[in-house]
Amino acid sequence: MDNPLLKYLAFVKTTEKGSFTLAARDLDYAQSSVSKMVADLEKDWGMVLLERSKSGVRLTAAGEQIMPFLRRMLRDYDELEEQIGRLNGLECGTVRIGTFSSPAINWLPDVLSRFRGDYPGIECEILLGDYREVEQWISEGRVDCGFLSLPARPDFDEILLAKDEYKVVLPKGHPLAGKEAIAPEDLNGQPFLLLEHGGKTEVSDLLEQCRARPDIRVTTWEDFAIMAMVEKGLGISILPDLILRRIPYNIEVRSLITPYYRQIGLAMKDRGQLTPAVRKFISYLPFLGNAG
Repeated sequence: MDNPLLKYLAFVKTTEKGSFTLAARDLDYAQSSVSKMVADLEKDWGMVLLERSKSGVRLTAAGEQIMPFLRRMLRDYDELEEQIGRLNGLECGTVRIGTFSSPAINWLPDVLSRFRGDYPGIECEILLGDYREVEQWISEGRVDCGFLSLPARPDFDEILLAKDEYKVVLPKGHPLAGKEAIAPEDLNGQPFLLLEHGGKTEVSDLLEQCRARPDIRVTTWEDFAIMAMVEKGLGISILPDLILRRIPYNIEVRSLITPYYRQIGLAMKDRGQLTPAVRKFISYLPFLGNAG
Protein backbone atom coordinates (compact mmCIF):
# COMPACT_ATOMS: atom_id res chain seq x y z
CA MET A 1 0.00 0.00 0.00
CA ASP A 2 3.01 2.32 0.37
CA ASN A 3 3.80 2.05 -3.33
CA PRO A 4 2.89 5.49 -4.74
CA LEU A 5 2.26 4.06 -8.22
CA LEU A 6 -0.50 1.87 -6.78
CA LYS A 7 -2.09 4.95 -5.23
CA TYR A 8 -1.87 6.82 -8.53
CA LEU A 9 -3.40 3.87 -10.37
CA ALA A 10 -6.19 3.55 -7.80
CA PHE A 11 -7.01 7.24 -8.15
CA VAL A 12 -6.99 7.19 -11.98
CA LYS A 13 -9.04 4.00 -12.18
CA THR A 14 -11.60 5.30 -9.64
CA THR A 15 -11.99 8.46 -11.70
CA GLU A 16 -12.45 6.49 -14.93
CA LYS A 17 -15.00 4.10 -13.42
CA GLY A 18 -16.82 6.70 -11.35
CA SER A 19 -16.83 4.59 -8.20
CA PHE A 20 -14.50 2.86 -5.75
CA THR A 21 -16.38 -0.41 -6.13
CA LEU A 22 -15.95 -0.63 -9.93
CA ALA A 23 -12.31 0.45 -9.68
CA ALA A 24 -11.65 -2.23 -7.07
CA ARG A 25 -13.24 -4.84 -9.33
CA ASP A 26 -10.95 -3.85 -12.21
CA LEU A 27 -7.85 -3.78 -10.03
CA ASP A 28 -8.75 -6.97 -8.15
CA TYR A 29 -8.50 -5.19 -4.80
CA ALA A 30 -10.94 -4.82 -1.94
CA GLN A 31 -13.09 -1.69 -2.22
CA SER A 32 -11.81 -0.51 1.15
CA SER A 33 -8.20 -0.78 -0.06
CA VAL A 34 -8.84 1.36 -3.12
CA SER A 35 -10.71 3.94 -1.05
CA LYS A 36 -7.86 4.05 1.48
CA MET A 37 -5.20 4.49 -1.23
CA VAL A 38 -7.04 7.50 -2.66
CA ALA A 39 -7.58 8.93 0.84
CA ASP A 40 -3.86 8.45 1.60
CA LEU A 41 -2.99 10.30 -1.60
CA GLU A 42 -5.23 13.19 -0.60
CA LYS A 43 -3.65 13.24 2.85
CA ASP A 44 -0.10 13.12 1.43
CA TRP A 45 -0.80 16.02 -0.91
CA GLY A 46 -2.99 18.03 1.44
CA MET A 47 -5.91 18.42 -0.98
CA VAL A 48 -9.24 16.84 -1.88
CA LEU A 49 -9.03 15.08 -5.26
CA LEU A 50 -12.51 13.54 -5.48
CA GLU A 51 -15.99 14.69 -4.62
CA ARG A 52 -17.81 11.72 -3.09
CA SER A 53 -21.58 11.20 -3.21
CA LYS A 54 -24.10 8.35 -3.19
CA SER A 55 -24.11 8.35 -7.00
CA GLY A 56 -20.31 7.96 -7.25
CA VAL A 57 -17.26 10.17 -7.43
CA ARG A 58 -16.06 13.03 -9.62
CA LEU A 59 -12.88 15.05 -9.87
CA THR A 60 -12.45 18.26 -7.93
CA ALA A 61 -10.75 21.22 -9.61
CA ALA A 62 -7.46 20.12 -8.04
CA GLY A 63 -8.00 16.55 -9.23
CA GLU A 64 -8.59 17.73 -12.80
CA GLN A 65 -5.30 19.63 -12.80
CA ILE A 66 -3.34 16.70 -11.42
CA MET A 67 -4.89 13.96 -13.57
CA PRO A 68 -2.87 14.61 -16.80
CA PHE A 69 0.40 14.32 -14.87
CA LEU A 70 -0.64 11.01 -13.31
CA ARG A 71 -1.77 9.58 -16.66
CA ARG A 72 1.57 10.54 -18.19
CA MET A 73 3.46 8.99 -15.27
CA LEU A 74 1.53 5.72 -15.57
CA ARG A 75 2.10 5.61 -19.35
CA ASP A 76 5.82 6.16 -18.78
CA TYR A 77 5.80 3.33 -16.24
CA ASP A 78 4.08 1.02 -18.73
CA GLU A 79 6.75 1.88 -21.31
CA LEU A 80 9.48 1.17 -18.75
CA GLU A 81 7.90 -2.23 -18.04
CA GLU A 82 7.79 -2.99 -21.76
CA GLN A 83 11.45 -2.05 -22.18
CA ILE A 84 12.45 -4.27 -19.25
CA GLY A 85 10.39 -7.05 -20.79
CA ARG A 86 12.16 -6.64 -24.14
CA LEU A 87 15.55 -6.72 -22.45
CA ASN A 88 14.52 -9.98 -20.81
CA GLY A 89 13.25 -11.41 -24.08
CA LEU A 90 9.59 -10.98 -23.15
CA GLU A 91 6.70 -9.23 -24.95
CA CYS A 92 4.51 -7.32 -22.53
CA GLY A 93 2.56 -4.10 -22.10
CA THR A 94 -0.99 -2.77 -22.28
CA VAL A 95 -2.92 -1.35 -25.24
CA ARG A 96 -5.93 0.85 -24.43
CA ILE A 97 -8.30 1.34 -27.35
CA GLY A 98 -11.38 3.52 -27.78
CA THR A 99 -13.88 2.49 -30.43
CA PHE A 100 -17.40 2.93 -31.76
CA SER A 101 -19.63 -0.02 -32.64
CA SER A 102 -18.71 -0.77 -36.28
CA PRO A 103 -14.99 -1.51 -35.72
CA ALA A 104 -15.80 -3.22 -32.42
CA ILE A 105 -18.12 -5.68 -34.16
CA ASN A 106 -16.43 -6.19 -37.51
CA TRP A 107 -12.68 -5.65 -37.02
CA LEU A 108 -11.62 -6.00 -33.42
CA PRO A 109 -12.64 -9.63 -32.74
CA ASP A 110 -10.40 -10.91 -35.55
CA VAL A 111 -7.62 -8.38 -34.92
CA LEU A 112 -7.51 -9.07 -31.18
CA SER A 113 -7.64 -12.82 -31.70
CA ARG A 114 -4.58 -12.75 -33.98
CA PHE A 115 -2.77 -10.13 -31.89
CA ARG A 116 -3.26 -11.91 -28.56
CA GLY A 117 -2.31 -15.20 -30.19
CA ASP A 118 1.04 -13.74 -31.22
CA TYR A 119 1.59 -11.57 -28.12
CA PRO A 120 -0.18 -13.24 -25.16
CA GLY A 121 1.74 -11.05 -22.71
CA ILE A 122 0.23 -7.82 -24.03
CA GLU A 123 -3.06 -6.85 -22.39
CA CYS A 124 -5.81 -5.07 -24.35
CA GLU A 125 -8.44 -2.78 -22.82
CA ILE A 126 -11.41 -1.71 -24.97
CA LEU A 127 -13.71 1.25 -24.28
CA LEU A 128 -16.87 1.47 -26.40
CA GLY A 129 -18.49 4.85 -27.07
CA ASP A 130 -19.49 7.32 -29.76
CA TYR A 131 -17.18 9.63 -31.73
CA ARG A 132 -17.32 12.39 -29.12
CA GLU A 133 -16.50 10.04 -26.26
CA VAL A 134 -13.60 8.40 -28.13
CA GLU A 135 -12.14 11.83 -28.94
CA GLN A 136 -12.40 12.80 -25.29
CA TRP A 137 -10.71 9.57 -24.13
CA ILE A 138 -7.81 10.16 -26.54
CA SER A 139 -7.45 13.78 -25.43
CA GLU A 140 -7.48 12.82 -21.73
CA GLY A 141 -5.00 9.98 -22.23
CA ARG A 142 -7.53 7.43 -21.06
CA VAL A 143 -6.86 5.43 -24.25
CA ASP A 144 -3.70 5.19 -26.37
CA CYS A 145 -5.60 5.38 -29.64
CA GLY A 146 -9.16 5.28 -30.90
CA PHE A 147 -11.26 4.56 -33.97
CA LEU A 148 -12.97 7.67 -35.35
CA SER A 149 -14.62 9.06 -38.42
CA LEU A 150 -11.96 11.22 -40.06
CA PRO A 151 -10.89 13.96 -40.14
CA ALA A 152 -10.26 13.92 -36.40
CA ARG A 153 -9.27 16.91 -34.29
CA PRO A 154 -6.36 18.90 -35.82
CA ASP A 155 -4.17 18.24 -32.78
CA PHE A 156 -4.45 14.44 -33.26
CA ASP A 157 -2.34 12.23 -35.50
CA GLU A 158 -4.45 9.92 -37.64
CA ILE A 159 -4.19 6.85 -39.86
CA LEU A 160 -6.78 6.18 -42.56
CA LEU A 161 -8.03 2.58 -42.42
CA ALA A 162 -11.08 2.31 -44.70
CA LYS A 163 -13.80 4.06 -46.67
CA ASP A 164 -17.26 2.94 -45.53
CA GLU A 165 -20.29 3.49 -47.79
CA TYR A 166 -23.59 4.69 -46.35
CA LYS A 167 -26.56 2.70 -47.65
CA VAL A 168 -30.35 2.93 -47.49
CA VAL A 169 -32.09 0.29 -45.35
CA LEU A 170 -35.73 -0.58 -46.06
CA PRO A 171 -38.42 -2.91 -44.74
CA LYS A 172 -39.08 -6.01 -46.83
CA GLY A 173 -41.67 -5.23 -49.51
CA HIS A 174 -41.12 -1.47 -49.36
CA PRO A 175 -41.84 0.25 -52.72
CA LEU A 176 -38.27 1.58 -52.89
CA ALA A 177 -36.89 -1.96 -52.57
CA GLY A 178 -37.79 -2.49 -56.24
CA LYS A 179 -35.02 -0.05 -57.24
CA GLU A 180 -31.38 -1.02 -57.72
CA ALA A 181 -30.24 2.32 -56.29
CA ILE A 182 -32.03 5.07 -54.39
CA ALA A 183 -32.18 8.69 -55.58
CA PRO A 184 -32.14 11.52 -53.01
CA GLU A 185 -35.65 12.63 -54.01
CA ASP A 186 -36.93 9.11 -53.23
CA LEU A 187 -36.31 9.89 -49.55
CA ASN A 188 -38.55 12.98 -49.47
CA GLY A 189 -41.48 12.55 -47.10
CA GLN A 190 -40.50 9.01 -46.11
CA PRO A 191 -40.77 8.09 -42.39
CA PHE A 192 -37.10 8.17 -41.42
CA LEU A 193 -35.01 6.85 -38.53
CA LEU A 194 -31.96 9.08 -38.10
CA LEU A 195 -28.59 7.78 -36.91
CA GLU A 196 -27.29 10.66 -34.82
CA HIS A 197 -26.00 11.48 -31.36
CA GLY A 198 -24.55 14.54 -29.69
CA GLY A 199 -24.92 16.87 -32.65
CA LYS A 200 -25.03 16.60 -36.42
CA THR A 201 -23.19 13.59 -37.87
CA GLU A 202 -22.59 12.00 -41.29
CA VAL A 203 -26.19 11.03 -42.09
CA SER A 204 -27.43 14.56 -41.41
CA ASP A 205 -24.63 15.91 -43.60
CA LEU A 206 -25.59 13.45 -46.33
CA LEU A 207 -29.27 14.48 -46.26
CA GLU A 208 -28.27 18.13 -46.32
CA GLN A 209 -25.85 17.72 -49.22
CA CYS A 210 -28.30 15.83 -51.40
CA ARG A 211 -31.19 18.11 -50.32
CA ALA A 212 -33.33 15.19 -49.20
CA ARG A 213 -36.17 15.94 -46.79
CA PRO A 214 -37.46 12.76 -45.15
CA ASP A 215 -39.94 12.80 -42.26
CA ILE A 216 -37.65 12.14 -39.28
CA ARG A 217 -39.55 10.08 -36.70
CA VAL A 218 -36.74 8.74 -34.46
CA THR A 219 -33.19 9.90 -33.69
CA THR A 220 -30.75 7.47 -32.05
CA TRP A 221 -27.08 6.45 -32.11
CA GLU A 222 -27.93 2.73 -31.83
CA ASP A 223 -27.56 1.07 -35.25
CA PHE A 224 -29.28 -2.17 -34.25
CA ALA A 225 -32.28 -0.35 -32.76
CA ILE A 226 -32.74 1.37 -36.13
CA MET A 227 -32.53 -1.94 -38.00
CA ALA A 228 -35.08 -3.53 -35.67
CA MET A 229 -37.49 -0.65 -36.24
CA VAL A 230 -36.94 -0.76 -40.01
CA GLU A 231 -37.74 -4.48 -39.97
CA LYS A 232 -41.07 -3.68 -38.28
CA GLY A 233 -41.94 -1.15 -40.97
CA LEU A 234 -41.57 1.93 -38.75
CA GLY A 235 -39.51 3.77 -41.35
CA ILE A 236 -36.43 3.69 -43.52
CA SER A 237 -32.90 4.78 -42.69
CA ILE A 238 -29.34 5.24 -43.89
CA LEU A 239 -26.61 3.24 -42.15
CA PRO A 240 -22.92 2.53 -42.80
CA ASP A 241 -22.15 -0.63 -44.75
CA LEU A 242 -19.69 -1.87 -42.13
CA ILE A 243 -22.48 -2.34 -39.57
CA LEU A 244 -24.70 -4.03 -42.19
CA ARG A 245 -22.36 -6.91 -42.98
CA ARG A 246 -23.57 -9.31 -40.30
CA ILE A 247 -27.12 -8.50 -39.30
CA PRO A 248 -29.93 -10.65 -37.87
CA TYR A 249 -32.71 -8.47 -39.32
CA ASN A 250 -34.91 -9.17 -42.34
CA ILE A 251 -34.41 -5.89 -44.19
CA GLU A 252 -33.46 -4.64 -47.66
CA VAL A 253 -30.24 -2.71 -48.35
CA ARG A 254 -29.70 -0.45 -51.36
CA SER A 255 -26.94 1.96 -52.42
CA LEU A 256 -27.58 5.60 -53.14
CA ILE A 257 -27.29 6.60 -56.81
CA THR A 258 -24.37 8.82 -55.82
CA PRO A 259 -22.46 6.90 -53.12
CA TYR A 260 -21.58 8.70 -49.88
CA TYR A 261 -18.69 7.51 -47.71
CA ARG A 262 -17.24 8.07 -44.28
CA GLN A 263 -13.53 7.60 -43.67
CA ILE A 264 -12.73 5.39 -40.71
CA GLY A 265 -9.34 5.83 -39.12
CA LEU A 266 -7.28 5.45 -36.01
CA ALA A 267 -6.45 8.63 -34.07
CA MET A 268 -3.92 9.32 -31.32
CA LYS A 269 -2.38 12.31 -29.57
CA ASP A 270 1.16 11.77 -30.83
CA ARG A 271 2.10 8.92 -33.13
CA GLY A 272 5.77 9.36 -32.23
CA GLN A 273 5.09 8.75 -28.52
CA LEU A 274 3.26 5.41 -28.85
CA THR A 275 4.57 2.51 -26.79
CA PRO A 276 5.95 -0.55 -28.61
CA ALA A 277 2.85 -2.54 -27.62
CA VAL A 278 0.52 0.02 -29.24
CA ARG A 279 2.66 0.13 -32.39
CA LYS A 280 2.47 -3.66 -32.61
CA PHE A 281 -1.32 -3.53 -32.26
CA ILE A 282 -1.63 -0.94 -35.04
CA SER A 283 0.33 -3.19 -37.40
CA TYR A 284 -2.49 -5.75 -37.16
CA LEU A 285 -5.23 -3.36 -38.34
CA PRO A 286 -6.85 -3.66 -41.81
CA PHE A 287 -5.06 -0.74 -43.52
CA LEU A 288 -6.59 0.50 -46.74
CA GLY A 289 -4.74 3.81 -46.78
CA ASN A 290 -2.69 6.22 -44.73
CA ALA A 291 -3.13 9.82 -43.69
CA GLY A 292 -1.71 12.28 -41.17
